[in-house]
Amino acid sequence: MFIVQSYSLAILFCVVTMLCWGSWANTQKLAASSWRFELFYWDYVLGILLVSLLFAISLGSNGARGRSFMEDLSQADRNNIFSAIIGGIIFNAANILLVAAIAIAGMAVAFPVGIGLALVIGVIVNYIANPVGNQMLLFSGVALIVVAILLNANAYRKMQSGNKNASTKGLALSIVAGILMGFFYKYVAASMFPDFNVPVAGKLSPYTAVVFFSIGILLSNFLFNTLLMRKPFSGTPVSYSDYFRGGFKNHIIGILGGAIWCIGMSFSIIASGKAGPAISYGLGQGATVVAAIWGIFIWKEFRNAPKGTSTVLNVMLLLYLIGLSLIIAAR
Repeated sequence: MFIVQSYSLAILFCVVTMLCWGSWANTQKLAASSWRFELFYWDYVLGILLVSLLFAISLGSNGARGRSFMEDLSQADRNNIFSAIIGGIIFNAANILLVAAIAIAGMAVAFPVGIGLALVIGVIVNYIANPVGNQMLLFSGVALIVVAILLNANAYRKMQSGNKNASTKGLALSIVAGILMGFFYKYVAASMFPDFNVPVAGKLSPYTAVVFFSIGILLSNFLFNTLLMRKPFSGTPVSYSDYFRGGFKNHIIGILGGAIWCIGMSFSIIASGKAGPAISYGLGQGATVVAAIWGIFIWKEFRNAPKGTSTVLNVMLLLYLIGLSLIIAAR
């Protein structure tokens, strides 16, 4: 299987992750005018599963190091399979709430608050499990990101001062999504052998782990998304028949969104072997900056904000960038 051998390449992979994780939500925004997010989400999940399988049978099955996908699959221990699936279930619970928050509050709020909080929790959780990197630099970066989250939440509440219900619901969904999102990665990391060059009996390769992670997302979606379709956070209920009435464009945009996200996830997991789970996950969550830029400057989500909000948002982005730089320097 393909294995990243240098820290600089691992960082490059994390940057690709950051761009993918920060950009996939544009597909939801594109579909939003004619397609409810609950229906979009089914195709998004299918996109994740398809790309995970594509990576497994290509990069995961070629190369002189590690173990090929089919060989890895045949020897996998059920506890490690279950750990990767649990990671998918937790991620899906978090991500479906994040998608709902995007639909209500926009990318420029849901990502800095939800994913920013996930970054803080995820870095701490993954560092405790596998303490790789300079502790002072790593947690200084996390502290700056916490401040950036608070600035963004404050800017959003000011903009929504005339609509308290939307403000509260959008922020609440982002916070719950962020808390859950901070824990999924450690279960996937725990299912894999730590040194990708040295396979361990029963443990999974990064490619196999992402496949089972994706299966966990798909299986849990029949519960989580069905509940949201029947009792949505906003709007009227939708049905499975509504999904099958969707056009080709609706479905392909959703699949594209999932594919983009899964490319980011796969690159993050592959890079974690060299960068360490805490740094790989933390840097990948720099997606917050990418998503905020899309939301603020392209989708104009703060166009009706009070005077001075743009300054707060610029400071927020600057703090995020400095925080991410410290996380990179931690290794």
